[in-house]
Amino acid sequence: MIPTKICGITHLVDAQFSVQNGASAIGFIFYKKSPRAMLIDEAKSISDQLPKSIARVGVFVNHSKDFIDQTVSKVPLNAIQLHGDESPDFCSQFDLPVYKALRIKDEKSLSIMSQYNVDGFLLDTFSSEQYGGTGKPFDWSLLKNHKNSIPIILSGGLNPGNIIKAIEEVLPDAIDVNSGVEISPGIKNHNKIEQLFNKLKGTKSTGFKFENNSHKDTENTELIL
Repeated sequence: MIPTKICGITHLVDAQFSVQNGASAIGFIFYKKSPRAMLIDEAKSISDQLPKSIARVGVFVNHSKDFIDQTVSKVPLNAIQLHGDESPDFCSQFDLPVYKALRIKDEKSLSIMSQYNVDGFLLDTFSSEQYGGTGKPFDWSLLKNHKNSIPIILSGGLNPGNIIKAIEEVLPDAIDVNSGVEISPGIKNHNKIEQLFNKLKGTKSTGFKFENNSHKDTENTELIL
């Protein structure tokens, strides 16, 4: 099955249900303005009650390195997702795998990929009002002529109804689902989670691992248009 992260986790029962159904990673959002924001101690409490085999990804938006380091020191995160306007230099400062989120509006949104030396790109839907969680997919056809050796994590408006089409069209290395399996922001819908993973059972593993997928210290790969 394709590696899948259920993001925006705020309750232990939702994390456990996601893991039981096949999630390979869960995401904690530490951005205060998000309706799914988590405190460090809350995230640690949930994390401590999950199997070690499940990757924990921390989502940060324009946070300082000190805050991210503090979070990593308290919560056993396996990877960092930078979902703001972080520069290539900022993204290269961490020992953990770093996934840079890009908010896709048009082809120009993809043009900055070659500037980053990160472990993967999470492609989300552009919004001028928020950094993520729009619940809307972007135009997947924008990716047809783009090739890059760095893994792609597809996000943005994914749900049980469109997940297979998204995978077939984009061929991502992994997927990230958030609002598409929710009752309300931060509260997961267990029926939708179950439906999602029932659809995903027929997909193949890509070999991608959220917790250990380092592409650092390699030559930057040019984006082929």
